[in-house]
Amino acid sequence: MALSIPFRRKRDAHLPDDELQPRQRRLDPLPSARFRAEREDDWRRLEDLLGRAERRSAAALSDEELLALPTLYRATVSALAVARETSLDRALIDYLEGLSTRAYFFLYGVRGRIGPRLQHFFRHDWPAAVLALWKEALASLLLLAAGTLAGYLLVRADSGWFMAFAGSMSQGRTPDSSTQQLRDVLYKGGTDGLELLAGFLFTNNAKVALLCFAFGFLMAVPSTILILMNGLTLGAFLALYASHGIAGELTGWLFVHGTTELFAIVLAGAAGIRIGWAVAFPGRLSRMDGMAAAGKQAGTVMAGVVVMLFVAALLEGFVRQLVTTEWLRFLIGGSMLALWLVYFYGPAGRRP
Repeated sequence: MALSIPFRRKRDAHLPDDELQPRQRRLDPLPSARFRAEREDDWRRLEDLLGRAERRSAAALSDEELLALPTLYRATVSALAVARETSLDRALIDYLEGLSTRAYFFLYGVRGRIGPRLQHFFRHDWPAAVLALWKEALASLLLLAAGTLAGYLLVRADSGWFMAFAGSMSQGRTPDSSTQQLRDVLYKGGTDGLELLAGFLFTNNAKVALLCFAFGFLMAVPSTILILMNGLTLGAFLALYASHGIAGELTGWLFVHGTTELFAIVLAGAAGIRIGWAVAFPGRLSRMDGMAAAGKQAGTVMAGVVVMLFVAALLEGFVRQLVTTEWLRFLIGGSMLALWLVYFYGPAGRRP
């Protein structure tokens, strides 16, 4: 939208020249009319170039016009500084501010098509951010493993712990379930309602992962608890099925999607831990600056985590239900794990 230069003060035709000049001197210590006249052509040209480029693209400008843009922008910013310093009329200052802002974003703003930006994100930004958080990811993995071991040992020692850890996720599976009932859940195929199931699983897993990340600013304490709770739930199910001698079958059932889903939750926990560490130990930066720097990197990781959770939901909602052969489930889950490891910790994460 083009900006209009404020209306110039017109000469009062009813006053004689000898009365007009003293009046102008009183109203304009630095005459606005002269200030505009000396610079208005540059402003008009800059506004015209920006308008053409915004309506079409930078390709609409010639090489000479593109080279002129930075010079015209600097001249406009300089004029704005003078206008502010000498307290020229507010309308002129507003006009120059708007024109300078438009020129700044055109010259220095991030531009580009969504396709190349997404390509760069998946080829470099995401794996590089994950690789940079390898220490936090290792800590998050150890927390998940510790929770799993604790849940397994507690339920094996006292089955009453199972419902405390599993809660609504038990879906009818209890310590009183028979071996056949538990096995039926693992091998029940079919396609009915898979779309709804995949959507529910994606929403639920995304909520857990986002909470792990969002609560990182609280010294990562809630993030740590969430990771441990996920481990306790996993350990409780392993203990339940182990008590019936079918823990291996459950592992294959979980392996299809779990290698992707749990990897995503580990990365979400790592992102929360990175922010929590920056808050607790900001170093030379202030806590706010440290949290902002950590949040930028962790946010990149979390953008990719959502993609992983979407993939996990598809694997859980479709592939796991359609593939009932145990060895094939292990093959699919193992292949996904190898893919993620190579993607994050291979050449992609180290590419400049």
